[in-house]
Amino acid sequence: MIEPIPAWDPYARGCPSRDLLDQIGSKWAVLVLGELGRHGASRFTRLRQRLAGVSEKMLTQTLRTLERDGLVRRTVYPEMPVRVEYELTSLGQTLRDPLKALTEWSVQHIEEVLTAREEYDDRAGKR
Repeated sequence: MIEPIPAWDPYARGCPSRDLLDQIGSKWAVLVLGELGRHGASRFTRLRQRLAGVSEKMLTQTLRTLERDGLVRRTVYPEMPVRVEYELTSLGQTLRDPLKALTEWSVQHIEEVLTAREEYDDRAGKR
């Protein structure tokens, strides 16, 4: 029996799921989604503190992209000073387990990957 071709095929040129994979697979998106999944709603400053090395510009860009994709909700509270919090939407919550698995895999296998890189660089004369 021939399997039906899915409506959205990331292996097909022009499929919008490719763009989505690129966005949610970025380092900062994975870390922002993971942080919001672990600790719940968070203010921008707190996110920036927890994500060591992220610039203000990159965090802003990442949050806007995730909000546009419906994965993160931005809530502005009418207080003085204004308080803004970010949290996962129900759609964003569906990414918690897959991203947690990916993050755990990277931690469990980083030594093997670093060894493989070192061996490759030695063979390629990059060291």
